Amino acid sequence: MTEPARRANRGPAAAEANRAALITAAREMFAEYGPEAPLAFIAKRAGVGKGSLYRHFPNRDSVVAAVFEDNISELGQLARAPETTAEKLISAILEQLTDSAALIAALDPTDSSDTRLFAPGQEVIALLRAKLADPAQLGNLREDITLDEVFAGIGMFASLLLTTPESARLTMAATARSLLVRAFYNQ
Repeated sequence: MTEPARRANRGPAAAEANRAALITAAREMFAEYGPEAPLAFIAKRAGVGKGSLYRHFPNRDSVVAAVFEDNISELGQLARAPETTAEKLISAILEQLTDSAALIAALDPTDSSDTRLFAPGQEVIALLRAKLADPAQLGNLREDITLDEVFAGIGMFASLLLTTPESARLTMAATARSLLVRAFYNQ
């Protein structure tokens, strides 16, 4: 009987690729099972051992924060693209909130020691502010919309999703998004 071929251990050379695979796997597993998805399942889906997972992420909170940090980074990339309007950026923020509501609930908002999310989030806010100030970058948003109004709406949207049972979350997200469209967009 022949033994299955073992994957070659590439050691430290694979660290970056392993981390990226773990974040992708975690995002998928959290979408399927919520933030309590077994870490062993995440490692298996990423194609790495549990030791590799724990080298990159010492605990569940650090995995959750890494996925969230990656989400913020994606928003930053989208926001920096000149062709992205404020409308598209707000839509992407709402989509990420919908997809990540369980992750957001798992983050500890009182932990001010983790600054990884602060700088990228501030960049997204600054870029959204600039897009809202430029009529050519509004898309179909009202010209008089302010950053405070946008963040009040996004905050209410997030709060509503966080308090809605998971089984009803997508329906509630669609309803809340419809209200925001009526408030933010030209009719």
